[in-house]
Amino acid sequence: MFSTSELDQIRQKIQSDLPVTIVVHRNPDGDALGSSTGLKLYLEKRYQRPVQIVIPDPFPQFLDWLPCANETLEFEAHPAKTEKVLNQSGIVFCLDFNHPSRVGAMEDVLRKSEAFKVMIDHHQEPDSFCNFMYSDTKASSTCEMVIEFILADGGQEYIDASIARCLYTGIMTDTGSFRFSATQAQTHRLTALLMETGFEHWKIHEAIFNQNSLSKLQLWGYAMSNKMFYVDGLNTCYIVVNEDELKEYSYQEGDLEGLVNYALSIRGTVLAALFSERKGRIRISFRSIGDFPANQLSKKYFNGGGHINAAGGSFEGTLDAAVEQFLHILPEYKTQLLA
Repeated sequence: MFSTSELDQIRQKIQSDLPVTIVVHRNPDGDALGSSTGLKLYLEKRYQRPVQIVIPDPFPQFLDWLPCANETLEFEAHPAKTEKVLNQSGIVFCLDFNHPSRVGAMEDVLRKSEAFKVMIDHHQEPDSFCNFMYSDTKASSTCEMVIEFILADGGQEYIDASIARCLYTGIMTDTGSFRFSATQAQTHRLTALLMETGFEHWKIHEAIFNQNSLSKLQLWGYAMSNKMFYVDGLNTCYIVVNEDELKEYSYQEGDLEGLVNYALSIRGTVLAALFSERKGRIRISFRSIGDFPANQLSKKYFNGGGHINAAGGSFEGTLDAAVEQFLHILPEYKTQLLA
């Protein structure tokens, strides 16, 4: 957590006449959008200051119900306006990412901004691009850390049902509905604090998991029936979907979210990967079990990172070349895959 002196300086920046901005990583997920909307609502309620959320690119449709989610400023759609906002900001909160490369094409704009930068993040190996940094790799989610920040700021009384709804979303999604090993006793204590506000937590599960389109389920069925492959002898499963196939099934942002988990659910699988081609970019999602370091593999070979059991990356080249590289480097991890 930030020191008392750091908290005092953060408050001073928030209360200055300069704008307050929150930035999250590209491909915003439940934790990124939940932490940013939750923090925005808290800062606006407590300090009576308007807060602008900046996202590098679109967020999934299944998160569009979050309070003020549709008030976000998207860099991909409004680059000039986004640059102006960041340049004019007095303080920028960087949530759910720990290296400026994680904001994609917005990296240079973020780096050049002279705003006071504050990081709140739970990923490993943080970069030192922010003035103040609250990094906790043992935390289940950035939303959990935002709650800790609010408590340290003496703001528990300001947590209402709307703020709780946002922060619960990030905790729930990043813990796999409280299934993943990062779920600690403190995670449940802080979740209980949120639930005391009276929001209907079950509606969040419904909004995220039970709002599938027919085309999305057909895409998943096609991918698992025709584009899922198993690497015999290395306990690895992967799925490959190209851009034409996504178009055929009327792909919407977020439609592939969670698909890689089905590859990992095959009995005996230690590592799963999903390769997808979108807007000419190759994106990869990795999932693993036990001690297999999905984040290290992603960082070393696919310009990515994340957590030990959940990571993401990208590849400069073709979809086939990305898969070829993946298969080529797998034997390097044979001992861990067969452990």
